Amino acid sequence: MTTRPVLVFDGDCGFCSKSVELLERWVDPDVEITAWQFADLDELGVTPERAAHEVLLVTPTGEVHGGAAAFAKLLAFERGVWSVPGAVMQIPPIDLLAAKAYRLVADNRYKLPGGTPACALPADRRPGAKAD
Repeated sequence: MTTRPVLVFDGDCGFCSKSVELLERWVDPDVEITAWQFADLDELGVTPERAAHEVLLVTPTGEVHGGAAAFAKLLAFERGVWSVPGAVMQIPPIDLLAAKAYRLVADNRYKLPGGTPACALPADRRPGAKAD
């Protein structure tokens, strides 16, 4: 296990990859960032199905946060101004609104700038998917 949190995202999704680039540029989080397709998911304690469904933040203690909660926790770990929105996103009912907004974006990411038709396919049907 790593000593830093690990952010796991969908490397096959152009929108997701662009979002991670912006995150690195604007926030510069103190996390390891990896596409789930290249991560040791067993070591991280997550399934490929969950990793394909939502962005994940795995803490050094093995806690797994997904979707909007992953972003909230990631921002809350940061020092300075970014910790404020991270903390706010964890307050009920804001956490529920953030979760709904995340799911709306995630379910429609292939329609967003940077998204590709591959984003709309289930992970096992995307180009380059491993055959069982």
